[in-house]
Amino acid sequence: MRHKYLQLEVEISACRTQGLQQQAVLAIGQELNRRALGGPAPAAWINQVRHRGSLLGSQLEDPLYSDQELAYIQQGEEAMQRALGILKDQEGWKKESRQANGDEVLSKVIPDVGKVFRLEVVVHQPMERLYEELVERMEAMGEWNPNVKEIKVLQKIGKDTVITHELAAEAAGNLVGPRDFVSVRCTKRRGSMCVLAGMATLYEEMPQQKGVIRAEHGPTCMVLRPLAGSPSRTKLTWLLSIDLKGWLPKTIINQVLSQTQESE
Repeated sequence: MRHKYLQLEVEISACRTQGLQQQAVLAIGQELNRRALGGPAPAAWINQVRHRGSLLGSQLEDPLYSDQELAYIQQGEEAMQRALGILKDQEGWKKESRQANGDEVLSKVIPDVGKVFRLEVVVHQPMERLYEELVERMEAMGEWNPNVKEIKVLQKIGKDTVITHELAAEAAGNLVGPRDFVSVRCTKRRGSMCVLAGMATLYEEMPQQKGVIRAEHGPTCMVLRPLAGSPSRTKLTWLLSIDLKGWLPKTIINQVLSQTQESE
């Protein structure tokens, strides 16, 4: 009986995460269509944050950051560098699934991270509109992303870093229990490319909630680039890593997730 319950819970867990990337990308495109119709290495960069040069010789300086804020900034930078490093390494990726339109989900196992998933798609929207929806209107994500029930910005630090709380949408039957995430997110523009990265963090003002399992993202990132020869479309590369926590072994979650993706 316990074995059957374990199998049922694993299946429910898979339903929570199956097709996560494809569903979200599709939802982004649908939301944007609806609207249409109606830097340097982390350590070097952190050392420059406290005191920046004045603009055109003025004596004005950016506000100083607290040690905790600097720690969040550095954590966001490190998440971005780690995620980009994973994407840059072309070795060891295995095909998980392939869609009829040619989109593929790849995966590999990273030491100290676990299994990560990579998706590359072309979104039929300009990069600036994607940036607006994913960054500037982040708190509205729950209105169109089927995997997100609610997302709130808990703290904004400078121009590029935010702390967020995300409540995942509940799975059918809710046998696994609701999950939430507290993450530090970092956004950088590098020429025509935009990188959105993040990872789990600790935030005293948002302790673990009763009855909700605190899951973890990261490192994760989205890389947005205008499609060569077609600036009205965007190439999106998404690196996804999620630890659902709870008592289910990661190996079982990854195995069921992989099988589910292949069946889509």
